[in-house]
Formats: sequence, C-alpha cells, structure tokens
Amino acid sequence: MTGRGAGGLAVGFDVQDKRVTVAGAARSGLAAAELLARRGARVMLSEIGSDIPDAERLRALGVTLEAGGHVRETFTTADLVVLSPGVPPDAPVVQAARDSGVPVIAEIELASRWLRGRLIAITGTKGKSTTTALTGRMLEAAGFKVTVGGNIGAPLSAQVSASTRDTFHVVETSSFQLEQIDTFHPWISVMLNFSADHLDRHPTVEAYGAAKARIFENQEPGDFAVINADDPAVLELARRGRAAKHYFARSGAIAEGTVVEDGWIVERRSGTTDRLVPLDAIHLLGPHLVNDVMAAAAVGAIAGATPAAMTTAVDAFRGLEHAMELVVDVGGVRFVNDSKATNVEAALRSIESFDRDLVPIIGGRFKGGDLRLLREPLKARAKGVIAIGEARSLVREALDDLVPVHEAGTFSGAIDRAFELAKPSGVVLLAPACASFDMFRDYAERGRSFKEEAVRIARLSGVLAPPRP
Repeated sequence: MTGRGAGGLAVGFDVQDKRVTVAGAARSGLAAAELLARRGARVMLSEIGSDIPDAERLRALGVTLEAGGHVRETFTTADLVVLSPGVPPDAPVVQAARDSGVPVIAEIELASRWLRGRLIAITGTKGKSTTTALTGRMLEAAGFKVTVGGNIGAPLSAQVSASTRDTFHVVETSSFQLEQIDTFHPWISVMLNFSADHLDRHPTVEAYGAAKARIFENQEPGDFAVINADDPAVLELARRGRAAKHYFARSGAIAEGTVVEDGWIVERRSGTTDRLVPLDAIHLLGPHLVNDVMAAAAVGAIAGATPAAMTTAVDAFRGLEHAMELVVDVGGVRFVNDSKATNVEAALRSIESFDRDLVPIIGGRFKGGDLRLLREPLKARAKGVIAIGEARSLVREALDDLVPVHEAGTFSGAIDRAFELAKPSGVVLLAPACASFDMFRDYAERGRSFKEEAVRIARLSGVLAPPRP
C-alpha cells in the first residue's frame, strides 16, 4: 500500500512510463488522463461512447484515445486502471483487469496520492453539494487557501497542480468514487445522512452503505469524523472508524458537538457553549438544509475558522443551482427547482419544506427506494402530483389512492399541468426522486429545462417578477 509523507503526499507512487488505462471520458476521466500524461504515464483513455471531449488537446499531451467501446486488452495489459465514477466497477473489462492482476482505483484515489494539502471529504445520500460548497466558502472567508470539487465542480485530479501544504481540499465524494479507493485519507470526513439510493448500481442497500463507509477507512486517531447523530444509520456506518468523532444534531440530543440552541448553531464542548452561526443568517429554502449548515460549521470550527467568518459565508450563501432553487413567482405560484433531489429521501425533504398547495413533479429513471414514503407528506400538502418519465407507473402505483396523480408525456406538458393545478398561490416543485437519464443528460440539464419552462410560463402570463423569499 502506498505510504504518505507529512503533508499528505503519497510516497513511492510513480507512473513514469507506466501503461495506465483511464475508463470513462466524463469530467473526472478527462482530468485524470491529463494529470497522468503530465506525470509521464502512457495513457489510454477508453470511452464507451462515440465522442471524447477535448480530443485534440488530449492527443497533444500524448493520450491515446479509444472511443465506441472498451477493448478488453486495453484493460488487461495495463499497469493500472483508473475509473471515472460513472464506470461500474463490475463491468466485464474492469473485472478482466482485476483477474489479470491489474490494480483498479478511483479517480479520487489517484489524485489524492499527489495532493500536498489536507483533505476534507463529504458524503451522504443528500446535501453533499450544498455542504461542500458552503464549507469551502467558510474556509475561504476565514482566510485559508481552499479548493472545492470532486463530485461537483473541478475533479480532484484537476486540483493537484494547485495543491500546497497549506491547502484545504474540500471534496464531495459519492459512493461510486469511494468504492474504489485504497489509500484515500481525509483529515476530516463528513457523513451527512444515509438512506437507500443508487440501487440501480449497488446490488443492495448494505453494499451502498459499505461504499459510503469507506470514507472513514483510512482515517487515524488524529483525524476527525463529523457525524449526524440524529441518523442511526450514519452512527452505525461510522462506528468502526478510528478518527475522533465530532457529532452534530439538529435535535440537540447530544451533550457535546454542534447543535441548535436559542436561535444559533452552537458548539457544546466540555460544559461550555460557543455560538457559531445565527439561524437568521441562513437564507436557504427548506428547513432540512439547516443540517448542511451545521455540518459545514462543525468542519469550520475544527479547521479553525472564526464564527464571524462562518457567519459571513452563510449570510452570503443563497444555495446552489438545482438545489431548492426558487426560480420565479408567476402571479402567486412559485416554481422551485430541486432537480438534485434524485432519490426518495431527498424528494421527501423537499416536499416537507412546504405546508400546502404543493404540486410536485416526480419521476424519471428510478434508482430504488420506497416511493410510498412520500404518501403521508403528500396527503397533507399536495393538490396533486405530476408523474413523468420511465417511473410514471411506479409513481401512480405508490401514490394514486391517496393523492391525485396526473401522468405527463412531455416535460413541458408536466410543468404546464402543474402550474394549472397550483393556481392561485401554490408551489410547483421539481423533486423527481429519480435520475434524469431517461429524458435528460443529467440532473443539471433537467433543472435548466425546468427553469426555462417556468420563465416561458411567466412571460406568457405577462408576469416575470423576482421570486418571493
């Protein structure tokens, strides 16, 4: 196993003249291929699709390109295989590489071996992107050198060249990335929550949980694990970790850690209470997002950010695109884009953020979980549900006896129907509980399409007012 020096840099890891196959030509694969080429490897970038972005630039770096399918020999004759998150680790060519004795690692594992700064890795079933972005802004406001990325923004491989010993690398990590790590070693790990997801990729909920729990695997007693004490599944997954445990709980049911008290996010420690961030500085739509702010504040406190710096960052933070994003108010009907709610638990939290007259748009490519968990919250809040995509029949089967379910054949038709149902003062909420791949390239394209349709409706209505807070 690769060792590490004092600054986190891998010791003895050298790819000079090694044959390295990178599987997958999405953002992470492209960044890994470039990093490896610049480190002297003989790189083959293999993509199952017909197109590889930035092909000419990669060729100029000496990268060989293989498009239109993975060739077995490309994998079995390599010295190392690096997987993009979207490539299943049980793909036949990947398994063939393992059977041939070829090491297979994730892109974040590769990049982490060359980082000089400290890693702050954040995972969970929902809220990862918001927590990662906000943590980065808190640390920047405190004057630290910070990079932010991983599963959002710049891939970790694209951050290696900027890494110094005093850099904090704040990284969103998915189960797809974590399941292929080896020495990946966060100084601070964060697990926000856990519920069933990605069961189209992981064979069982237990396998999904095991992949998530790998975030703690290489931590040592001098490291920190920030853990949601309100989530029993998280507590169990973190149980075997060796890092010092730092709990947060919106319920307040912990003697030490980060909690909410008297209108503040505070830190309880050794009988004292330190105020970190006032709740009125939070401008995010949805009470569940307070959890994400608490987790970010816990990390900030460990890293040495002052309460003033954290509060400044929170006060300026209006959330991320496609995450409980208030788009437009059309004559009293609000359009809210939560396209990142790609699993049932995330959609549940979105739905619970509103009290009444709600019309959620649910559906897409189902990833597993129990849509029936949405029944009681919808019964109390929804005027109707619009079902879209491949999961239309699943949505109807789970909900139709409790709340009216209207199936829509097109995305624009779904939004038009939702608007009519939500009048005069309701909420049209895109909270799909499903992946987007049946209709869109990704959740971001789905969210942008929702916003375009909302603006179209606003213009047709002759009303394009700023959204209400």
